[in-house]
Amino acid sequence: MAQLKFIITGSPGAGKTTAITAISETPPVRTDEATTDSLASSKSETTVAMDFGELTLEGGEKVFLYGTPGQRRFEFMWKIIAQGGLGLIVLVDCTREDPLADMEMYLENFSDFIGETSVVIGVTRSDAPGAPSLDDFYNRLQDSDRLFPILDVDPREADDVSLLINALISSLEYTTT
Repeated sequence: MAQLKFIITGSPGAGKTTAITAISETPPVRTDEATTDSLASSKSETTVAMDFGELTLEGGEKVFLYGTPGQRRFEFMWKIIAQGGLGLIVLVDCTREDPLADMEMYLENFSDFIGETSVVIGVTRSDAPGAPSLDDFYNRLQDSDRLFPILDVDPREADDVSLLINALISSLEYTTT
C-alpha cells in the first residue's frame, strides 16, 4: 500500500488546520497556541509547529497531510515539514491585504520543493469584497512562467479539500508520465 505525504501551506487564517480537520479520518494532531501578535484580532489560535491528518484513497493508498504554520516567523519549519513530501497545496486567503503577493511568497519559499514535485493553489474566501479573481491568480502565475491548478475552495468542506488532493494527485501523475 502506497503512502503519500502532502504538505498544506499558506497564509495565516487561510484554512490549513480547518482543511486537515475537515478531511482527516483520524483526529488531527494540532499544535495551536494562543495568538499573541498582530493576528490576535483576527484569530485566537495559530499553528506553531504543524498539523497532521490522514485519509485513505479509494485504491487503499494512505495520504498523510502535514499543515505548516502560516506565519513567516515559523518559516524555518516549512522546509523541515516538506522533507519527503510528494506534493504541495498552497491555500491563499482573499481577505488578506495582498493575496497575490501571499501566493508568490509561499511559492518562492517552497521553490526548491516545487521543482521536485507538483503544487495546487486553493483560493479561500474568494467572495470577499475586492478579492482577486481566479484569473488574477492565473495571470500572476503565468507572468512568472508557472502553470499550476488554481481552485476556489472552502476548507471547511471535505469535498473541496478532496478536490485539492485529487488535483494534486492528477498533477503528480501528469508530471511523471
